Amino acid sequence: MSTYKIDAAHSEITFKVKHLMITNVTGSFTRFDATMEADAADFSDAKISFEADVDSVTTNNEQRDGHLKSEDFFAAETYPKLSFVSKSLTKKSDDQYQLTGDLTIRDVTKTIDLAVEYGGTMTDPWGQVKAGFEISGKINRKEFGLGWGAVTEAGGVVVSDEVKLHLAVQMVKQG
Repeated sequence: MSTYKIDAAHSEITFKVKHLMITNVTGSFTRFDATMEADAADFSDAKISFEADVDSVTTNNEQRDGHLKSEDFFAAETYPKLSFVSKSLTKKSDDQYQLTGDLTIRDVTKTIDLAVEYGGTMTDPWGQVKAGFEISGKINRKEFGLGWGAVTEAGGVVVSDEVKLHLAVQMVKQG
């Protein structure tokens, strides 16, 4: 069994939400950890766990970040972490997989499916074996208790319910 840990310096955990239904606001988590265990060279038997510190959420706007950490959204003081634990990684083609697992935000856990593109494995100049993955999917924020909503004077939605997830991940083989 090989164990891989996320290389945080070469990974990004981001999300996009429509604002006023006309543009996307991008956010990210700056503190996170992930582990992958696999026997198969193609990672088809991989078991993956991930967690992010909710307090590390950033959208490059301090006021908005404070709102995201509040009870209206993540409730960071009560629920300091969000997590994902895989149930299966299904190989669709040489570089395409479907990752299914349980995502927990606040006190709500739901099974979600994510698309995974395997970018390959490479040994870096320092002899570390690294595997790269692009992971994407979408969730409905209200299903996870992120229920805040506001409507404009004209009746438009301020923040969409759909949240697009995008993770660019390098995993480093341990040992």
